This record gives sequence, C-alpha cells and structure tokens, in this order.
Amino acid sequence: MSRGLIFENLEKDLSRFGKYVVQQSRSRLTRLNHNDTKRLYDSISFKPKVSQNSFDLSFFMLNYGQFQDKGVKGAEHSEKAPSSPFSYKLGGKKPPASAFEKWGKEHNVSPFAISHSIWSKGLKPTMFFTTPFNRAFEKFPDELIKQFGLDIDKFLQATLKDI
Repeated sequence: MSRGLIFENLEKDLSRFGKYVVQQSRSRLTRLNHNDTKRLYDSISFKPKVSQNSFDLSFFMLNYGQFQDKGVKGAEHSEKAPSSPFSYKLGGKKPPASAFEKWGKEHNVSPFAISHSIWSKGLKPTMFFTTPFNRAFEKFPDELIKQFGLDIDKFLQATLKDI
C-alpha cells in the first residue's frame, strides 16, 4: 500500500465536511436574501490538507463575509450585534457607499444613506457560515475518530509489511 494513500479516509471526510459547509453556507446566503451580487456566494470555498503528521481544513471567502456572518456593532448603537467582535467607531470610517450602489439603485435608496445607517446602527449577524459549520462539526468528531482509526490501521499494516 502506498504511503500517499494512507490517510485517504481522513481526506475524504475533510472534503465531505468542507463541501457540506460551503453548500449550506451558500444556501443560507440565498435564503436570507444576502446574495444580490453572488460575489460572496461564489467566493466561499475550502481546501483540505492531509500529511503524515497533521491535517488541516481551510475555508475561504471575501473579507466582508466575516462581517455578514458575525455582524458589526454600530458606532452609535450595538443592539443589532451585541456579541460581535467587529464594531464601527464614532469618528471612524463608514462602509464605502460604492459597495451599496447596485442594491441602492434596485431599491431606490441612496448608497450613502445605507452606508450611514450601517455605520450608525451596525449590521445584524446572519450566521450564514457559522451555523452550517457548527452543525457539521457536531457530527464530525465521531466520524473523524472512526476514519482516522481506519487510516492508522492501514498505516500500521503498510509499515509492518515493509519491515
């Protein structure tokens, strides 16, 4: 057995986990009506990495995705996202009005008004990524232990054959 195939079960489980989180995150964005431009939707991806000594699963998305997910406390009010790690500050920068031009035109609202409102009141968390990730993670550890155990068995069998 090739040592490159030793952790194939683990890699499959990481990929299955990543695909689920990406698919569910995209679905939640759409269901929550946060998918006007599809830029954030299209940017969500993952990459598994498995080596003999470690494994890693990285998720990627446009930077503003974390603000959509966790919310942002407003400079004047924090009720929308009281537990968010992100906040606007009085006298600080506002979100760029240009980011809201398309949506503002479609809804007949000034992009500057949207920018000011978000800066002042904050941005409510959508948890579009966090919820699917947590749901998948609740199930994942048991699967991981089982698959990692199968991979360790294969590793030991292959190693013992070589001796």
